[in-house]
Parts: sequence; structure tokens; C-alpha cells
Amino acid sequence: MNGLFQTLKENLSFVLVCIVAAAVIIGLALLAERTVLKGKLVKISPTRRTATCAMLAAAAGLLMFFEFPIPIIAPSFYEADLSEIPVLIGAFSMGPVAGAVIELVKVFVKLVLKGTSTAFVGDFANFFIGCTMVVPASIVYHVKKTRKNAVISLALGTVFMAAFGSVFNAVYLIPQFAKLFGVPLDAIIAMGAEINPNITSAWSLALWAVVPFNIIKGAGVSAITMLLYKPMSGIIKGKR
Repeated sequence: MNGLFQTLKENLSFVLVCIVAAAVIIGLALLAERTVLKGKLVKISPTRRTATCAMLAAAAGLLMFFEFPIPIIAPSFYEADLSEIPVLIGAFSMGPVAGAVIELVKVFVKLVLKGTSTAFVGDFANFFIGCTMVVPASIVYHVKKTRKNAVISLALGTVFMAAFGSVFNAVYLIPQFAKLFGVPLDAIIAMGAEINPNITSAWSLALWAVVPFNIIKGAGVSAITMLLYKPMSGIIKGKR
């Protein structure tokens, strides 16, 4: 824990930027609930809502421990997890604000239990990229709650995550990780080129590795969410 706070102190400016960005994301989700989704969300008591968000965030935080690479698509330092499943279940049940809050709290759960190996960069990137799937998907789903629209919303969320994730990686994450770990950017690109010879730069690494990686991750998370959402939503809303 002391090491975590020391890292937090050393990267205070980055963390402050992340806090502001998190506030903006939650604010946009709240705006959507008060405009586009006004009157469309199921009423849940504050106590049940808080307890449900906490439980789903804890489950999502634990799922972050079980990471796995997709070696035929991306270099091994890209690892996927299934932590977006509880977040999506919460967002589909309670709205985009709940989804964004669960996404944020899950990162804190992981940090408290495991700490950070990326000076917070990878942890908060997980939050931002996760929100680009969860928030749009939740908004679209709550506009019209049908199975068909759920599939459309998850597909749209996956596309948003793949698009944002590729740009975010090319512009910020890949150069930042090279700087953080003292690894030449060319060496990181070379790791990608071993998998796909089309990878010759940070942008092509994002295009040929990050985009398919996030699409595969999004498809897997979406499929499992579709299987689990109905039985879970009744419990969350107090109907079972």
C-alpha cells in the first residue's frame, strides 16, 4: 500500500488529469440520462443502487486479475480481461452513470488489491477505453430495451472502443509505455511486426493490433453479457 501511495505522489499530475477526465465522462453520462434517456430508466432505490454498484465493481475488479493475451493478433504486452461484463450488466440495468461509476471503482479495487505496474497509466487507460464501450452501449440500449437493440448497442460500443482505443494507443499509450519502461519505441513496434509485417509505426501498431484486439475482446464480452444480463437484471432491480 505504501508503494501505491508513493507511485500516486510521483504521478500526481497525471492522476489529477485522470480525475478530471473521469468527472467529464460521468458528467456526459449524467447529461445523457437527463436528456436522451429522461423517463426511460428503471427506478431503483439509492440504497440498492449503491450496494449493487459496489458489488459489481468488486466483481469487475477481481476479473481484472485474470488477464490473457491474444498472441495471434497483438504483442503479449496487450492483455485482455472480462471485467467489462459486470460493468455492462450494471449499465444496462441502471444506466450509463452507474456504468461509468462501476468502471471507475473497479480500477480502484484492482489498485488496492494488486497495486499498479504501469504507474497508473495502464489502469486509468482501462477506465477510459472501457467507458468508450460501456457508456455509448448503455445509452443506445436504454433508448429502446429490446434484445435486437441490445445486440446493436453492444456492437456499437465495441466499434467505439476499437476506434478510441486505437487512437489513444497511437497518440499516448504506446509512446508513454516506451518512456515509462525505458524501451525504445522501435523495439515495441518490432514486437508487433513479428506478428504482422504491416506494423511499421505506432499508428500501424494501433491499426493492425489494437483494433482487432479490442474487437475480439468486445465481441467476447458482449456475448457473455447477453447470456448473463436477463437473469442478473431481475436480481438487481429487486424483481427476484
